[in-house]
Amino acid sequence: MAGPGAAFRRLGAVSGAGALGLATYGAHGAQFPDAYSKELFEKANKHHFLHSLALLGVPLCRKPLWAGVLIASGTTLFCTSFYYQALSGDPSIQPLAPVGASTLLLGWLALAL
Repeated sequence: MAGPGAAFRRLGAVSGAGALGLATYGAHGAQFPDAYSKELFEKANKHHFLHSLALLGVPLCRKPLWAGVLIASGTTLFCTSFYYQALSGDPSIQPLAPVGASTLLLGWLALAL
């Protein structure tokens, strides 16, 4: 399946592998400052997995470039802000989460086009 969406299929596979690696780290190696941080990490990881799967479907939509860029960038902004806060206890980049969530919403809508 060649075309503009094929790169997003590969990105989805790599992102899924990264989500699995982070899940393993969160379950077996991470030292969380508190219970809330562990919950935040798990929320980020759940969304990371879910949106990695969404990237696998990008080549099948009519606007793969739009959908892929929006989902990939939204996942990065949303999940990274939560992962960072969960592991460091520093909420300074937390304002990126709503931007990432809005970008993800647009990505899902682009899949529908």
